[in-house]
Amino acid sequence: MQNEISQQNNHEPVYQSWAERNGFADWALALIWIIVAFILFQLTASIIAIILIAAQHGLSSDPAKVMSLMADNLNLLFIGNSTGQILFLGLATWFFSRLHTSRRRRSSFLRFKIHDDTWQKIGVTVFLVVAVQPAIWFLSWLNAFIPVPEAFSNLQNSQMEMIENYLRGDHMILVTLFHVALVPAICEETLYRGYVMSAFQKSWGTIAAIFFSGLLFGLYHVQLSNLLPLASLGMLFAYITWTTKSLYPAIVAHFVNNGGSVLVGKYYPNSAFAEMTPETLPPMSAVIPSLLITAYVVYWLYNQHQQTAVSDGGNHYV
Repeated sequence: MQNEISQQNNHEPVYQSWAERNGFADWALALIWIIVAFILFQLTASIIAIILIAAQHGLSSDPAKVMSLMADNLNLLFIGNSTGQILFLGLATWFFSRLHTSRRRRSSFLRFKIHDDTWQKIGVTVFLVVAVQPAIWFLSWLNAFIPVPEAFSNLQNSQMEMIENYLRGDHMILVTLFHVALVPAICEETLYRGYVMSAFQKSWGTIAAIFFSGLLFGLYHVQLSNLLPLASLGMLFAYITWTTKSLYPAIVAHFVNNGGSVLVGKYYPNSAFAEMTPETLPPMSAVIPSLLITAYVVYWLYNQHQQTAVSDGGNHYV
């Protein structure tokens, strides 16, 4: 991949990023930032949630009571979670990415770009993320065969129970969509498909960037019993970002995926929160068409990407 050139026609010197000038590998900086951003995000989310709960219900030194209050006030946890994501996964990532590129090229580095065909690609990716759901369900079934430590399993079960109870309650669905779908779609895509994928791409190339950004996205959710579907979705969003040369289709796809889960959980909770076990094989009549449609759309996106590359003469960020 070529280094950024400020004004190549005027023979100005090749631009070197802060990472290049100081001998840091782009992928290593990205990995460090994922860990730091995750810790800061979790700390901020917890502190804000505790402050809000204490303001409404008073302070308590009993850990069991604190956990009970958190479970009963998931809306306040959502506020803390969204605040942490916006501050560190979103805004702080925007500033941290400056270590890899110039101020002028930062938007391009993070792929905040709209092209002539971006809106068309957004429509295609919305169709894709809906069509892929049975295949994701199948991956969840496969994941059920992988042994998971009991502590992780109990943690995930308690989280799912809290979310189920919340969605069954009388809450504004638009507020839930904001916290569960819109904020993660923007902030997580900025971090993983905008920043991490670009940093890994500079170091290791496109294929490795798609794979590792998706895998790290799956691990970020700390849900080992859902690692296969989450990592696969992350890789799919990364592939969408690469082929469309824009972050916006992946943001919309992420929103549709999360928003769809919220709506299903709200109006069809028995299906949405059914436990996935090795005995609950999804119907192949849904999985096979899902895989075929997904494969076709993935191929179509690749063809469109190649045609654009030829028409641009290769002068685009890949």
